Amino acid sequence: MLRSIRAVIRDADWNTAALLIESVDESATGLTLQVRSEGLGSSFRGSIDVRTQGERFTVSMGLRSTEAFATNRSGLVVLCPPHVAGADLLVEHTDSTTETTRFPRTISPHQPVFDIAALRWTHDALRIGLRFTGDVFEIEDQRNWTDASFKIYSRPLSLPFPYPVSAGESIAQSVTVHVEETHAAVVDASREDAVIELLPAGPFPAIGVGAATAPDPAPHFPRIGSSVLVELDLASTNWRAALHRAAEGAALDVRFVIDPDAPERLHDAVAALTAHEVVRVAAFPSTGPSAHVSDQATVDLLRSALASCDMDLPVVGGSRAHFTEFNRERHRLPADLDGIVVTTTPLFHALDTEQLVESVAMQRLVAEQTVSDANGVPVHIGPISIRPRFNNVATAPQPGPTRTDLSDGYGAQFTGAADPRQAAVELAAWTISAAAALAVPGVASISWFEQWGPRGIRTAGTALPVEDAVIALAGLAGAELLWDPHPDGRRWALGARTGEGTTVLAANTAAEERSMTIRTSSGEVTVLLAAGAFTRLQL
Repeated sequence: MLRSIRAVIRDADWNTAALLIESVDESATGLTLQVRSEGLGSSFRGSIDVRTQGERFTVSMGLRSTEAFATNRSGLVVLCPPHVAGADLLVEHTDSTTETTRFPRTISPHQPVFDIAALRWTHDALRIGLRFTGDVFEIEDQRNWTDASFKIYSRPLSLPFPYPVSAGESIAQSVTVHVEETHAAVVDASREDAVIELLPAGPFPAIGVGAATAPDPAPHFPRIGSSVLVELDLASTNWRAALHRAAEGAALDVRFVIDPDAPERLHDAVAALTAHEVVRVAAFPSTGPSAHVSDQATVDLLRSALASCDMDLPVVGGSRAHFTEFNRERHRLPADLDGIVVTTTPLFHALDTEQLVESVAMQRLVAEQTVSDANGVPVHIGPISIRPRFNNVATAPQPGPTRTDLSDGYGAQFTGAADPRQAAVELAAWTISAAAALAVPGVASISWFEQWGPRGIRTAGTALPVEDAVIALAGLAGAELLWDPHPDGRRWALGARTGEGTTVLAANTAAEERSMTIRTSSGEVTVLLAAGAFTRLQL
């Protein structure tokens, strides 16, 4: 019915403060949680109440700030599941007028619904109603960030932010949920026995790896994939060292980040490419209305620099942040790009493993919508990372290197976040699943993580489990892609056909073992995969 109702405290850079539960009082009709916020300069204390009455339940939040706090959002957030996409939606606005619309089926670039006092929709034999108090709410399509949800939140984004919460000021909001069963739900038991049918779909995407951004010394490690994707912020002090290290024995996929006030740096950067093998190049402004998106002016600067250096390279463009920015700002992209680039970062809004697993099905939507918008131009996805490589919505200056060498690292080493699950065995299965979601016809390349380091496929000296997955994918590049056009979101497989036969990679990201039957023109096989495991099959 709903994914969650949660209270959030976010600072001026959209970072989320921890909300700690100090005590829980239970009764026959609900719960009272005594809570306090911690971190980011926040100092909220108060309660969250959950009360049930028949077919209704209400979540109420009352928090008081001890100190003054600048916030972009503090209040209740409701997450609706992605399967309501396309459902009819009745909206009651704050002036009591009503409007009939729908949850968007394709990923909506902007808020599909504004000025919400109440909502009603029907799905899976349930008639669901929500009523909000304490602020004006609106809906955002979080599938833009590969979250498996539509988010209903308060304080309209059309109002200025951050906004101040004074010392002693209180925030009070509530959400009341009303549910009626319209008829008995029908359970499709056949889904448990679903067959994954892999169909031919053009070439298997090239597989790349992101350049390591960790500090020197760089270890000796095997080269994996067809290219290394290196992102160079030309305002940094050590971009030349980063370029040199990434280029050691590897073809480069180069992404320049330029300061619009210092365009002359781009000519020097392009000139530095002449000594290396480069497969494609892109550029993004670091600030301004087109921040992190390849607008016409930036692409023109890049092409001019290439021409002055007598270099003929494919010029690609898109978003270096999230699919969100491509979806919202694609009108800024030139029509004559040689390729479209997007990336995915599943853990932008939340950090739990469920979020990571459920993002895979949303990645399929992102890949298909990007290919559709690209209108036949090749799509390049990456660099893929578990957590953000930088905060594209930060208002404060981002940290960066001060040295010209890589003794402190560069890029995401300063602006990104590492995640302990980078070393988890299960990340290999997640990577195969994400590849099966992203490798749709029209996707020309996918670049994964980093070569080594805290965001890498290996540590400074040891291969991590995810490296096996990237090697398995790289071994299929260029062969005939076999894909599942209708995945159920729980079982993932992809394959490739060569003159030597058919190879299939299947993965299970569930918390329990799972059986799956895979069918290709070369044969059919049923496998039982342990939780968080992947396998390679020859048919």
